[in-house]
Amino acid sequence: MVLTLPLRALAAIGRQGTRAVALSVFIGLAVPPLATLAKPLLLPSILALLVLSFLRTDVTRLRTNRQMAPLLLAVLWIMGILPAAFGYAVSTLFPPSDNGLMLALVMQAAAPPIMSTAAFAALLGFDATLSLAVMVLSMLVAPMSAPILVEAFTDGALQLDTLALGARLGLVLCGTAAVGFGLRWWVGAERVTRGRDPLNGCNVLLLLLFAVAFMDGVAAKMLSDPLFMAGLTALTFLVSLVAMFGTMLVFRAAGRGQDLMLGFAAGHRNLGLMVAATGGLLPETTWLYVAVAQFPVYLFPFLLRPLARRLLGPQRG
Repeated sequence: MVLTLPLRALAAIGRQGTRAVALSVFIGLAVPPLATLAKPLLLPSILALLVLSFLRTDVTRLRTNRQMAPLLLAVLWIMGILPAAFGYAVSTLFPPSDNGLMLALVMQAAAPPIMSTAAFAALLGFDATLSLAVMVLSMLVAPMSAPILVEAFTDGALQLDTLALGARLGLVLCGTAAVGFGLRWWVGAERVTRGRDPLNGCNVLLLLLFAVAFMDGVAAKMLSDPLFMAGLTALTFLVSLVAMFGTMLVFRAAGRGQDLMLGFAAGHRNLGLMVAATGGLLPETTWLYVAVAQFPVYLFPFLLRPLARRLLGPQRG
């Protein structure tokens, strides 16, 4: 009885889903002192989000995946070809004058997809098996591929050697996976499934804390240099959209909305994981870019949901 009210409250928050997540990204901007207070909790919130994501990951569903060719091609594209092409573009063809911005762009390209990719696919009614497999395999690849990409295209902008970055990425992923899967084994998969709404509520609250913490100093920068911040924010949306629609074009033959789901994975990268791996020690411009990059990550699931349902509803049958 003592836990009933909190669980109901969490479930109510969880049922708001994408609406609550979309709203949370603006709270840190609206209340700057709250962002300052939350900033020390940024790294713990990232780790807690990863643990919660692994807790809810049903790896047994991967056994039903028979699409090995699309899976391997998707991971090769999302974690190899696309980041390399993007890194070459920003380092050689259109190099920004600010090394911090270049670092942010390459980190975004090198990061694996956000862990809610499969959840978003399921939310729309699609088979999430391929999305889940892509996310898991990308996570396994990231500690090896991300450091190589960062060193190749940032010219030492990150004061952390590639071995250290790879080791930290691996440590973060292995540690949070061990805790998350351990909790799943202890609690039981059936109880995790039954507790979907309260867990969604926990996820929303953690995402709120994560977003608010990232906004520390962003509101002040928006007031002092609005044109720069507007351009930086627009760039994050442009990068996400180009990666998303470019991937949809490449995988247009995947069918049943899988092209959209793979596009969503390619356009929405887990920059929080990269921040955790660097210990949060980033140049100011990199930090600002990572902060405003949360806008497309938080808003697109809400904005794309009705559009995807309209466009893909007949295919879901």
